[in-house]
Order: sequence, then C-alpha cells, then structure tokens
Amino acid sequence: MAARSISSLVSRSLPSLSRYGRGIYRYGTTSAQEPIKPPVTVEYDKLLINGQFVDAASGKTFPTLDPRSGEVIAHVAEGDTEDINRAVAAARKAFDEGPWPKMTAYERCRIMLRFADLVEKHNDEIAALETWDNGKVYEQSAHIEIPMLVRLFRYYAGWADKIHGLTIRADGPYNVQSLHEPIGVAGQIIPWNFPLVMFAWKVGPALACGNTIVLKTAEQTPLSALLVSKLFLEAGLPDGVLNVVSGFGPSAGAALCSHVDVDKLAFTGSTATGKIVLELAAKSNLKPVTLELGGKSPFIVCEDADVDKAVEVAHFALFFNQGQCCCAGSRTFVHEKVYDEFVAKAKERAMKRSVGDPFKTGMEQGPQIDAEQFNKILKYIKYGKECGATLETGGDRFGTKGYYIQPTVFSNVQDDMPIAKDEIFGPVQTVLKFKDNEEVIRRANNSPYGLAAGIFTQDLDTANTLTRALRVGTVWVNCFDTFDAAIPFGGYKMSGIGREKGEYSLKNYLQVKAVVTSLKNPAWL
Repeated sequence: MAARSISSLVSRSLPSLSRYGRGIYRYGTTSAQEPIKPPVTVEYDKLLINGQFVDAASGKTFPTLDPRSGEVIAHVAEGDTEDINRAVAAARKAFDEGPWPKMTAYERCRIMLRFADLVEKHNDEIAALETWDNGKVYEQSAHIEIPMLVRLFRYYAGWADKIHGLTIRADGPYNVQSLHEPIGVAGQIIPWNFPLVMFAWKVGPALACGNTIVLKTAEQTPLSALLVSKLFLEAGLPDGVLNVVSGFGPSAGAALCSHVDVDKLAFTGSTATGKIVLELAAKSNLKPVTLELGGKSPFIVCEDADVDKAVEVAHFALFFNQGQCCCAGSRTFVHEKVYDEFVAKAKERAMKRSVGDPFKTGMEQGPQIDAEQFNKILKYIKYGKECGATLETGGDRFGTKGYYIQPTVFSNVQDDMPIAKDEIFGPVQTVLKFKDNEEVIRRANNSPYGLAAGIFTQDLDTANTLTRALRVGTVWVNCFDTFDAAIPFGGYKMSGIGREKGEYSLKNYLQVKAVVTSLKNPAWL
C-alpha cells in the first residue's frame, strides 16, 4: 500500500509553469503569501507518563515552530532528566507488574489493530498536524505517511502471536527449547523528518514483542506523536506501556540513553549523534542499541537507461520530503554517454518543481524544517559554487518568508567536493559523470556511509553486478524509496547498526533464552 502510494506521487503529472530568464522558473506559488490556516488545533502539548498527560517536572516549556513562517505553533512541555526518570519508572512497573507482557499475544494484537483503525479514522487531522509542525506537503502526509503508519501497525499486530522459539535436539537425554522473551523497557528516540513513520518503525515491533516504551520525540516536531499516543490509550493500551517525553537531546535524550533501567535503545538521526548514543549506552549498562543514521546514497544511471524515466526517479530520489531523507539519492552518477542529456532534463524537471505552502493542493515541496537546516543547506550551495561545480538552477532561498529553498541542481561535480561527500539533507541534486561499472562501483563505495543506492538500467547483468558490489543496506533497481512494512531497512558502515521493519526488526526487541531439562529414561531422543 505504501509503496503504491509513493509510486503514484512520482508519476503524478504537474501543470506546466512559466519560465523567467536563464535558469529561473516561477516555482508554483510564492512563499511570501500568508500561510494557509491549518484545519487542526493543538490539543496535546504535555508529556505522556503512565497514561496521563502531565507537565514537565520543572514546569518548563519550549516553542515548536511553523516552518512556513517561523512563528510559534504551541509551547510544549520540556522534559529533562527527572521526567525521563518518571517515564522509565512507569515503563518498568508496567513491564514487571502490569498486564502488557502477561497479556495473550492475541489480545496485544487486537489493541494494536484498534489503534490502527483509530488512526485511519483520524487520518486527515493527524496529517494536518504533521504538515503544520514539519512542513512536509499535506498530500504526502495524508495519502502516504499516515496510511503507511496504519499499515505498519497492522503488520506488527499480525506478528504478535507468531513469535515463538524452537525445540532443539541435543546430544544426550535432554529436552531443549529456546524462548523468545520481550527485552523489557525500550528507550526510543525518533527524528524530525518522518516523525510518525519512525514512530511506527520503532513502537510497532517493540509492542508486538511485549515490551514497554519510553519514546523521546524530536524537539522540532513533538506534536503528532502525542496525538497518536492518545489514540493508543483509547484503543486500550495499559497505562505505562507507552510513555512520550518531548525535550532536547543533551538533557532528555542523554538521560534516556544513560538510564540503567532501560534495557534497549533505538535511535534514528545523524551519525554524529548516533556515536554519542552508543557511547552513553555502553557507559551505563551496556544496553543493546539499534541505530539508523546518515547516508550519502548513490543513484546510478547506466548508459542503457531510459533517460526520461531515470530523470524523474532520480528527481524523486533526491527532492522527496524537501531532500530531508536519510537515504536520499544525493550522489547522482550518470554514464558519460547520456550525461549531457540527463543534466539538461534534470535541470528542466527541477525548474518545474512546485514549491510553496504545503497545505496548498498540487505542491511538491514545502519549507525546510527550521532556520538551522535552512542555513546549513544554503552554506553547502555556497560551497558548491566556490568549489567549481556548475549551478544549473536554483541556488537560493525561495520567497521571503519561511524556510523555503529553490530546487537546486549542480553538474560537473567532483568526488572531493563537500556537496558530493557530506549529507546536505536538502533539495540539492549533485550530478557526477562516470565511464564504466568498475569505476562507479569504486566511487560509489568510497563513502563512510552505506545506507542505500539506486540503479537505473535495462540490463539484468548490470543490475546484478552493481547490486552485489554496492556496500549498502538497500538497493532499489529502476525505482527508489519503495518502503513496505515487510522490507528490512538499515545501513552498512557509519549508516547504522541493525535493521528496522520486517521480521528482522523483531529481533531488536527480544531476548533468547535456552532452557535445558534433564530427561529420565526417555522413550526417544
């Protein structure tokens, strides 16, 4: 379902737009217009601890901002160490004494399915809040991401009563079995670029396995997780099973990572922060950690590719979600025989991209998340110009209000340029030229990251050769960003540890126990 929705977004036809001067288009609408009033209000701005929405212990709050204008949406409770302690205590009690891990797996399944039904019922409200707080296009929130959350929870609900161990033959008179047990209290930290999708990736498997959770939201996007967590309570989730703390990384995040009563950590975010999470986990109680981190994914367009289709998919691979995607195809390698044609058409496609208020119908691109990310992207665009890459289009802010950036394309990019090495996390496409498969394999793998890759070719042998040679966790062939609940996702090298989604993710939240019982005069072995 999710994969089909994303594909429909890629293939959606857009109205033609007028050109103004060399490399300049009227990008859809102007961000200088007054932002559209969102069709939703903020109802939940406190911490969720032990089934109750409560103020932070300190009484502090912090503002969450509308990326379209930089104006305050709401003031949200600012959790810190004391609040993490309260949340962990609630989760520990719910695990050790509460009904959730002792409940039949079928009943856990039913609660998760009821939750998915409630999210589906409130789809438009949740999508509007997600767009308001994050800046992503409303059509993306409503028609892709919230349905994806629903699908993921239904998928994991189905797993709840299918988790089991083995009966094992031993060399001797013993009955041996393995038990797959819930790991305990899971600490989870989600990012700001896909708040609810990441909520599902982490909360879904943890609950299916019978664990309890303390979830820290990103300080940029705290609102939607609080809303859907309220729906979980309505679905019958016992108090203390899911606790949600909004706050900042150095305070609430560090406290969660360091807490000795947390049995497992899962984090999605930057590689630099991932290293800190891993260090804090090791220094406290050696809790296991799952990390989904940064990327600089190659998108390889081979000489036999259908250039028009390759341009469209490469455009989507980079610009989707304002370029704020860890697996974005941010190094576009194009074979020298089709390079010039590809660059010309990639430029044309970027210039037609509709940019503006994400609540306006037909928009493809909204604002970046905040001023910090906005300025970082503009800094990298400046680096690209200074290093000698050719700016084909874009290269500046869009409009005068909010954190909008023009869709930007650079050609004649070299591997040693910052725009080709670093994770920009914005709408900046870099197009590099290559001669043959051996060269592009070497260059594509010459990165500290290994999250994903795209290959565009009509030749099966070429696809197989590249697929096996690329040191990445996901390879998309003639497609990109195809996410399904059952497909595992994670990275090689500094792009992370472990896998999320699919059956593989269940292992993150289970302990394996061997039970050996002596047999007296067994009839058989």
